[in-house]
Amino acid sequence: MDTLLFDLDGTLLDTNPLIIASFRHTFDYYFPEHTYRDEDIYRFIGPTLEKSFRELNEPEWKEMQAFYRSFNIAMHDQLVAEYPGVIEGLYRLHAKGYKMGIVTSKGRPVVERGLRLFNIDHLFDVVVTADDVENEKPHAEPVERALQALDSSPERAVMVGDNDTDIFSGKNAGTKTVAVGWALKGRPFLESLEPDVIIDSMEHFEAWLDEVSIHA
Repeated sequence: MDTLLFDLDGTLLDTNPLIIASFRHTFDYYFPEHTYRDEDIYRFIGPTLEKSFRELNEPEWKEMQAFYRSFNIAMHDQLVAEYPGVIEGLYRLHAKGYKMGIVTSKGRPVVERGLRLFNIDHLFDVVVTADDVENEKPHAEPVERALQALDSSPERAVMVGDNDTDIFSGKNAGTKTVAVGWALKGRPFLESLEPDVIIDSMEHFEAWLDEVSIHA
């Protein structure tokens, strides 16, 4: 096990406040007659903006996407935060020599902005975004593209994420799967996805990796 693939939003960076605020800003403009609670917005976290907005408003989905992204970028640095211990854990894993990549359904510019903001862009050898694939997660393509770029294979890799799209993309590509216990949607949701493990911290993840390597 030498290859670690990570989702970004809700996994490595706490972008949930930014995402929820961006959706609410967009929905308040396009659907002023509706009131959206945070819980109503959770189902849009994970899929691409295109998929979410097409479902809601096919004729204007591109305009909605641009409206969302304008607010999202403007508020990015104010609303994105660290998860306790996660960035330190990434540095430890990098120092141990793991091949590391990002597999996300976001567009490349805002992904790179987030990685630079927390000075972790240099830790990853590949970044696969929604701009790089024809089929987004949960399809296997994003994970497979990352593995190809890292000269790795599913048997040597794990996909780490906070959502069903992450876990199923890993499963579809044949990797092991890890769900992060700090996910917004909660532990019962994560358990329903049946990942190989749900981690409570980066230390837990490192211990699990050591255990998997011993029994490989």
